[in-house]
Amino acid sequence: MPATYTYPGVYVEELPSGVRTIVSVSTSETAFIDVFARGPVGRAVRITSVADFERVFGGLDARSEASYAIRQYYLNGGQIAWVVRIAAGNPGRASRIVTGGSPAQNTLRIRAANAGAWGNELRAAIVNTSTNAFDLHVRQVRQVSGSPQVVASEVHRNLTMSLNSPRSAVGLVNAASSLVELEDLGIGELPNGAAPDPTGAVADSAFTTLTGGDDGTAFADDGSFTDANGFSLALIAGLDALDRIEPFIFNILCLPVAARLPDTQLQSVVSAATTFCADHRAFLIVDIPPNVTTPGTDGSGMTTWMTGTGNALRNRNAAVYFPRVRVSDPLNDGRLRDIGPSGTLAGVYARTDATRGVWKAPAGTDAALRGIRLATALTDEENGGLNPQGVNVLRNFPIFGNVSWGARTLEGADQQASEWKYIPIRRTALFLEESLFQGLKWVVFEPNDEPLWAQIRLNVGSFMNGLFRQGAFQGTSPREAYFVKCDKETTTPADIERGIVNILVGFAPLKPAEFVVIQIQQIAGQLET
Repeated sequence: MPATYTYPGVYVEELPSGVRTIVSVSTSETAFIDVFARGPVGRAVRITSVADFERVFGGLDARSEASYAIRQYYLNGGQIAWVVRIAAGNPGRASRIVTGGSPAQNTLRIRAANAGAWGNELRAAIVNTSTNAFDLHVRQVRQVSGSPQVVASEVHRNLTMSLNSPRSAVGLVNAASSLVELEDLGIGELPNGAAPDPTGAVADSAFTTLTGGDDGTAFADDGSFTDANGFSLALIAGLDALDRIEPFIFNILCLPVAARLPDTQLQSVVSAATTFCADHRAFLIVDIPPNVTTPGTDGSGMTTWMTGTGNALRNRNAAVYFPRVRVSDPLNDGRLRDIGPSGTLAGVYARTDATRGVWKAPAGTDAALRGIRLATALTDEENGGLNPQGVNVLRNFPIFGNVSWGARTLEGADQQASEWKYIPIRRTALFLEESLFQGLKWVVFEPNDEPLWAQIRLNVGSFMNGLFRQGAFQGTSPREAYFVKCDKETTTPADIERGIVNILVGFAPLKPAEFVVIQIQQIAGQLET
């Protein structure tokens, strides 16, 4: 708007509407923490497909419960995952030293991009293309069906040892390669390598193997933990990586390998994870140990486990499922492997969110479990014994196949009478909290008076009304479905003096129809016509 009106005529001014759109956040981005075949350690990586996971983390690994869970996540409808690789014991990085000059001196160190035995599959070749430049060829060679096969390769051309050159080997390779890193050992000599081939081919004999890669000692040969407490601490430390993904968020957390830990460590990991989820408005899917195989009160019974270890895990931001599931294992000739169902259910959550909304329970006949077999088949009576304990059951029904048949949080036991009994209610609340948290940051430092309060009511009310129109709440009118209060009643003069504005948002959640009761009555006498 001009400061003054100087000439006669028509002036056009644009006025702000006062509406600041609150955008719905994601609801089903899922985080997985575990050991993996390869990949950066202690850093959360965003992946969008199984192919992405294989490229960055090496795909399936017999030691990694989460590698199978991630495959199940995408098979069942997952879209975005955050993967954190933790160190297993003290893993080492494969490397080799390249010499150069005359007499030969150590010139360059070639290292695997990250730690692990996978680095021992790397082969590197230096080809001198001129007196000042060379090409670096890198291959990853794996034994497939008893014969070596190149599964990944890179070529970095016209590299020099000059750190100031735009073709600096260290700068270019370290920025571009997903297989190796280079370290200049300070000699400055061009590395000795093979002569260039007129055809551009590089002889197999020119490649040398990187050595020294090691996966660490977290697991014994039988798959047990060599240091269960140390591994549980590594899992807990892995949560810190999810703190550094801003401005992105995660909504669901899966820790499949935690189910293999002894009870004490399992409780420690889940306690830390639920606290972390509460702080980040996220939801945890808990896997049960492999030795919990029956629904009852025997030594391997789910009811027994829930009255002991499971009872210590109760939390409104978590859910548990019974039984475990079995999936085909390509690493073992397609034989079935027993895994926790968290990855499968996270995919079902994502699929349900996408098709129906986060307020729909991820359960029922349309919550099909793809690519699994159930480790235990349950009857209605056995299902009825677990449901009141807050245990969600996976069932197999004719026609519908394997489905999720429960929608309770770990605070959903009947005796607790919690308002957060159901998964969709809790996840809807978390969704609202995160959306409002992200969408109201503009309020900070605004003048704290009625104009601001009115604008908040308008913006939040518009957001809530949009959800109401999508069917997110109970009620036939907005008044019945939600309310937004921000005025002199919620924000007192004392609050204003302390720099506080209070916003009260209420919603009427949709509760799942958990029990369908059909009453049939015989009509006595003759009907009138």
